[in-house]
Amino acid sequence: MPKYFFHIRRNDVFEEDPEGIDLATPELAFEEATAGAREIVAERIRMGNRANGDTFEIMTEDGSLVATVPFRSAIRLD
Repeated sequence: MPKYFFHIRRNDVFEEDPEGIDLATPELAFEEATAGAREIVAERIRMGNRANGDTFEIMTEDGSLVATVPFRSAIRLD
C-alpha cells in the first residue's frame, strides 16, 4: 500500500510530515487531508486564531505531488 505524506504550507513556511500514512488510493489521501484540514480549522476557530491560509501538499514516498488541499476548501460557509 502506498504511503502518503501530508505536508503543510503556510505562506513561506513548509512543515514536513515525517511519518505519512498508508492509504490505498490518492482519493483516500485527498479525503484524509480534507478531514484533517477541517479538524485544524475547527481548533483554530475555538482558539480564536486565523482559520485559513494553509494548504496540505499531499506527496508520495518518491516526492511526487498528488494533490493540494487548501484549508479553506475543506469548510463550507454557506
